[in-house]
Amino acid sequence: MLDNEKYYKALELDRILKMLSDEVRIEAAKSMTLEIRPFSRVEIVLEELAKTDEAFVLTAKYAAPSFSLSSDPIPLLTRAEVGGLLTMSELLQIANALKVIRTVKEWRNNILDNSVNKLDSLFSLLSANKFLEDSINFAIKSGEEMNDNASAKLYQIRRKIRGVSASLKDKLDCIVKSGQKAKFLQEAIVTQRDGRYVVPVKVEYKSEFAGIVHDTSSTGSTIFIEPMAVVEANNELRVLQLEEREEIERILWELSKSVADFSSSIKNSFTVLCELNIIFAKASLAYKMRATMPKINSSGKIVLKNARHPLIDKNAVVPISVTLGVDYNTLIITGPNTGGKTVTLKTVGLLTLMTMCGMLIPADSGSEISFFDNILVDIGDEQSIEHSLSTFSSHMINIINILNQPLYSSLVLLDEIGNGTDPIEGAALAKAILVNLLNSSARTIATTHYPELKSYALETELVENASCEFDIKTLKPTYRLMVGVPGKSNAFTISSKLGLSDEIVELARNYISDDDKKLDEITNALEQARISAERERNEATAVKSQLLQKLELAEENLRVAEAKKAAILEKAKNDASYIIDNARYKSNALLTELEGIKKQLNAENASELYGSAKRITSKSISEIESASDPVDTKEPENYILPRKLEVGDTVLLLDLNKSATVEQLSKDEKRVFVSMGALKSWTDISNIRLNTSEKKKQSSETKSRRVTGVKSKAERDIRFEFDMRGMTVDEGILELDRYIDSAVIGGIQSVTIIHGKGTGALRKAVHSYLKTNKNVISFRLGVFGEGESGVTVAEIKV
Repeated sequence: MLDNEKYYKALELDRILKMLSDEVRIEAAKSMTLEIRPFSRVEIVLEELAKTDEAFVLTAKYAAPSFSLSSDPIPLLTRAEVGGLLTMSELLQIANALKVIRTVKEWRNNILDNSVNKLDSLFSLLSANKFLEDSINFAIKSGEEMNDNASAKLYQIRRKIRGVSASLKDKLDCIVKSGQKAKFLQEAIVTQRDGRYVVPVKVEYKSEFAGIVHDTSSTGSTIFIEPMAVVEANNELRVLQLEEREEIERILWELSKSVADFSSSIKNSFTVLCELNIIFAKASLAYKMRATMPKINSSGKIVLKNARHPLIDKNAVVPISVTLGVDYNTLIITGPNTGGKTVTLKTVGLLTLMTMCGMLIPADSGSEISFFDNILVDIGDEQSIEHSLSTFSSHMINIINILNQPLYSSLVLLDEIGNGTDPIEGAALAKAILVNLLNSSARTIATTHYPELKSYALETELVENASCEFDIKTLKPTYRLMVGVPGKSNAFTISSKLGLSDEIVELARNYISDDDKKLDEITNALEQARISAERERNEATAVKSQLLQKLELAEENLRVAEAKKAAILEKAKNDASYIIDNARYKSNALLTELEGIKKQLNAENASELYGSAKRITSKSISEIESASDPVDTKEPENYILPRKLEVGDTVLLLDLNKSATVEQLSKDEKRVFVSMGALKSWTDISNIRLNTSEKKKQSSETKSRRVTGVKSKAERDIRFEFDMRGMTVDEGILELDRYIDSAVIGGIQSVTIIHGKGTGALRKAVHSYLKTNKNVISFRLGVFGEGESGVTVAEIKV
């Protein structure tokens, strides 16, 4: 029979649950928290972890809902169900529970977070009952007083009571203040006895004061008499008070019955409320522990990254990183006492238990925990919270119980295995136990001082050594876990530093066997190799950090430079636009002035001056506009010829922006011999763009059929582009019309009209003209590589 509670206590799960209960705000849920135990199925663990993680995220975003509720309404609801009468105080407890249920449900509805999945199934089970909550709060003022307006009858009764009481007090005031009666009174006051108003009379004047005696003072010197004049008023008041009590009781019965009618719904909602409170308490504790949600598996794989024991001060705890069930199934931790071996053991066990209880764990993200059917523990050293000491016999009884369990899906944690008996026999027993656990596929972590177990780990597959680092210089542990390196007890070094003579230490060394010395040398070598590797890793990390900083600085400088470049280009464009507008204004003014002069001078001389000025002005504006609003007609760098070049093809030379004719191709077809009138030269094929709309140059056979081989002026001078930037609209359209005619005569099928981007006025005029020209088949704006919206490409009839 498994003693799971003993194992849980050894790993201090009870202390974690106490910390968790301190985060719970509903008093009734605190006891439920202390009863939490690991879930029995991995599916439940996954679901509970998901709930805790969702609560963690919601708390971080919106703060947790308020669960403050000090009383448990379940017993009160049960009493109401069987017909019991609830007091005013008890009814207010029910109303408070309904308020908390309502506010928690409203909290969920108000956050409008669509990412919540697992918790919504719980929130949906909360049933608010605002009607009953308001009914109770309206009727009851406090735990001892009911509101006057709880019912119309109660209001009338209390109004009468106030009236009778006022009248009665007035009569008594007249009695105590009258000169005749005042001498009989011990004090001039009105008081009550048995619910009736009386006055204190001196005992010697008893016969002089007519009325009913109700009480006597402790000394016997004073008697309390109800004057006959107020007996009837007191009787009436008493009757009204009885009626008031009966009406209050009736209201309480009515409210108790309403509670009974809704008791089932309230119980269910309260149970869900407690569950939600515990889940959000887990999230709150996770926040304080800086915990994360681990990955879950069922294969016995544990991967803890910078895990911290949650019961050690977070400012003092040293994180550990450890794996189990990946490259090895058994981990043997060695090293000096107080070095952190037991803390490591407990950290792995406790974090596994916390995970199986649906809690997040204090470890870095990416950590992984396996679900185990059993977590079996033998821990009982001086460092435990209880400071308990276990004998060898009790250790063995515990280990025997562990070995008798199904071990396939078990995590076994053994502290100082085989300790407390003859070292030789203890080491042999410890090794045999570890072999049995390994063969049973259990996941095992054991701490020991035995060198034989270090050798076993070195020699055996699926078994690994680990040690807790110890600083020989300070004689203090660092608590760092180093997997793959067997630990040393450092007894000789520590003893020597503490003052033991060198002769005794050397004599002790001679008593060590050769095998143990050899193992010690191997351990030392491994330790030196680890220190060297760690130093190199730290240096590499430092260099990497510096490089990353320089890279970030370079990227930031690049971003700043790009921003400056964009600003400079924008400013230059704005300045150029201003220059163009100013030049256009001045040129128009000059042309207007010349037009006036032309009318005054002789026609021949004026026309010549006007034409010259106009050409100069147009040229200046064209040059300025080209500089400020460039039209990039270069094609993309990844241009590919649509077909192989042939002799006679008309092509465009990019570097000269001139048309040429292909005369010859190199053997590797990477260079082309072209002619541009009398100029002929070789050029690289990447400098060539094929004009697919241009007709291939006619062969010599066709030429021989011509009447003459002399080219017309149109054929000699016509270009594939017409640049009209700087021209006025009227002038530009006139020149364009001439250019189109020349293109038709020259047999050019596609032309590019450069009008610039500018305000778009010239572009609109060009498009309007092209629509009316019968020689134009179609036209479009340029694309990337052609000049985009700064040019128009037109197809011509030939």
